[in-house]
Amino acid sequence: MVIFGPTGAGKTALAIDVAESIGTEIVNADSRQIYKELPIGTAAPTAEEQARVKHWFVGTRSIREDYNAGMYEREALKVIEELHRQHDTVVLTGGSMMYIDAVCRGLDELPTITGETREMVRKQYEEGGIEWLRQEVRRIDPAYYGRVDTDNPQRLIHAIEITREAGVPYSTLRSGRHAERDFRIVKVGLYRQREELYKRIDARVEEMMRQGLEEEARRVYPLKGRNSLNTVGYKELFDYFDGKTDMEQAVRLIQQHSRNYAKRQMTWWKAPRTDGYGKRQREGRVAGESSDIHWFDAAKVKKEDLLELLSAAE
Repeated sequence: MVIFGPTGAGKTALAIDVAESIGTEIVNADSRQIYKELPIGTAAPTAEEQARVKHWFVGTRSIREDYNAGMYEREALKVIEELHRQHDTVVLTGGSMMYIDAVCRGLDELPTITGETREMVRKQYEEGGIEWLRQEVRRIDPAYYGRVDTDNPQRLIHAIEITREAGVPYSTLRSGRHAERDFRIVKVGLYRQREELYKRIDARVEEMMRQGLEEEARRVYPLKGRNSLNTVGYKELFDYFDGKTDMEQAVRLIQQHSRNYAKRQMTWWKAPRTDGYGKRQREGRVAGESSDIHWFDAAKVKKEDLLELLSAAE
């Protein structure tokens, strides 16, 4: 079972309840919770939560290491295969769209980037900054621009490199194919009313600050150029450390950028829109391209609802 949704929706608590009820383990699908130096800013499962249910891919890598969705796909599939020898069901949960797609759908085969292309894009990025990346992706691949995290330079760079190497827009190479998996996938999407979700996000950022996010960011500040630290919560505090903003504004920006990220997550999954997002869908009902997803209001869903889904899928 895959449980996903926007940041702040309540995925972790529900996934633990479900996994604990059926005596299984959790495979984490959050691209930043995998880094051991970032537990506060990524809202990683606590020691108490991990004591209740074993979690994989939480705090297992260092920000000094290079890691990507392709590596995660290979490693996660191996873990899932091993877990299925002991458990009928494995719970995968997280909010990283590419990591979830990697396990559920598989990643597309893409052309190899030559050193010449990589160096050219790097120089243009150094000269024009992230705004140049945004405008270039919008120009060469408007379809992908509408979905990509435009605050993530590595994804923008990747799209430009692939497009230039292949001679066609990156989005046209994302085939949408489904890789064959030897296990059944039940997808559960969580959503919340927009106002409620945004309040939860703002409150969570304030709680992170009380827990010591500033100190955590200061510890990793010397490595701020690493892609692993190109992450909401750290980028804004790095600007504060550099004197570009004050603390109050930094916190406001963390909240704002977290809300923006939640909206992009919902767009990626084509989630049911509520309270400002559009027409509401009934719990458990699906439509359009999200037809394989069972959507639930996170404020109302109970573990019994998901256990019932699992039972029906058997």
